Amino acid sequence: MSVKLPSKVQIKKMADGLGLDLNDDDLSSFQNIYKWQTDLYNIIDQMPDYLPTVKYPRTPGYKPSSDENKYNAWHIKTEVHGNSQGKLKGRRVVLKDNIMLAGVPMMNGASTLEGYIPEIDATVVTRLLDAGATIVGKAHCEYFCLSGGSHTCAAGPVHNPHKMGYMAGGSSSGSAALVAAGEVEMAIGGDQGGSIRMPASYCGIYGMKPTHGLVPYTGIMPIEIYIDHTGPMTQNVEDNALMLEVLAGTDGLDPRQYSVKTHEYTKALQGRDGIKGMKIAIVKEGFNHDNTEPDVDEVVRDALEKMKSMGAIVHEVSIPMHSLGPAIWTPIGIEGLTQTMMYGDGYGISRPDLYVTSLMDFHRGWRSRSNELPETVKFALLWGTYMNSYHGNKYYGKAMNLSRLLTDAYDKVLSEYDLLAMPTTVLKSQPIPKTDASTEKIVEKAAENTSNTLPFDITHHPAMAIPCGKSEGLPVSLQLVGRHFDEPSIYKAAHAFQEINE
Repeated sequence: MSVKLPSKVQIKKMADGLGLDLNDDDLSSFQNIYKWQTDLYNIIDQMPDYLPTVKYPRTPGYKPSSDENKYNAWHIKTEVHGNSQGKLKGRRVVLKDNIMLAGVPMMNGASTLEGYIPEIDATVVTRLLDAGATIVGKAHCEYFCLSGGSHTCAAGPVHNPHKMGYMAGGSSSGSAALVAAGEVEMAIGGDQGGSIRMPASYCGIYGMKPTHGLVPYTGIMPIEIYIDHTGPMTQNVEDNALMLEVLAGTDGLDPRQYSVKTHEYTKALQGRDGIKGMKIAIVKEGFNHDNTEPDVDEVVRDALEKMKSMGAIVHEVSIPMHSLGPAIWTPIGIEGLTQTMMYGDGYGISRPDLYVTSLMDFHRGWRSRSNELPETVKFALLWGTYMNSYHGNKYYGKAMNLSRLLTDAYDKVLSEYDLLAMPTTVLKSQPIPKTDASTEKIVEKAAENTSNTLPFDITHHPAMAIPCGKSEGLPVSLQLVGRHFDEPSIYKAAHAFQEINE
């Protein structure tokens, strides 16, 4: 669609909105100037875009029937076969449905995006296929990924394989459910506030939020560049480390990537003896929150005692700023997503990125369909708009500054210890809210379990959800947090713990 010369009426309307007083001569002058601008824009309009090529054939796939979709975790089933050899040969992988798979529908959990078909593969998709994986479909996720529960997807709630009627966690809800149910070996999730780790916790699988920028986010619908992470969700530690080995590294397109350090993560897996001598700091402030379920704390502490018995050096430490993490995250997360994901048409501006303009065009449609947005998105959009309208961006800026102070608080402890430890989520999986639940209940259930996950999205430390037991038939998860780009230490401890619990 070409750019049209604005009329005087349009220029006057824009001027009024900006508080500019323009007379008719002014309007004529600006309209004359804009003829030149219009010509320049239309040169861009007529040029072909410059996007990565798609390497592997595929079909659009199909939406599975309820008989094939017990937990409502699948969005699309398809088969895209990768290389004939590689580290992931024969492995089945499902993608969170905010990840672009060329020619296959993507809705990111949102009714307003239904019908969108991307024309590129995300970098992570190409890397998986190059390594021999078979991508078997797209997994449902929460509406625009804005929920730690699994109750906001436009296609309906995702159920926990451990207990129907209970949440799978969010926002990578379908990814976790399909791995936990054994329908796939591996999945890709996304994490801006805990959206890999929370569903991994609820569903009893392994979910790694890598160091910010370690895995390219190119070709994945952003929320806010400072908190966007993507990473592996698997049934075991070995697959998780192998998958990260394939995914990690710069792609030359993602501005989140700077000073990236990669490793051969599978070499960190040393069995039960690998944990001997590792120093683990139990973060006092990660326990006993106002809404903590006591059995969760108990199971996590028992797991840490087991690690101690295996030869780890385990001490409790206090990091008071950990409790302030959610407050510091909020201006960055809420104001950032309002400006980037919503008003910025999914991308925003002012960074050297790969802009998928077909998504930007399609996503603009939310403005005429805003009543379809779930309460979680309405809440964030309204609050972000309010803050920008009445306070500008100063709280975003101050929170960004304070995020570095929080980072320093963790780094100080990590200078003496290999890992930090705490519950991934302070609650086990909760019942899916009823369809007539109040706005307050819907938003509460989306945010109630984020207190231990949010902080590490703004400090960028790698953090992994590790299943460590069950209570009342539902999984409980231990979170291990490492130094920046020190995923190997997390894998070493997680693998040792897995080995002794098999």
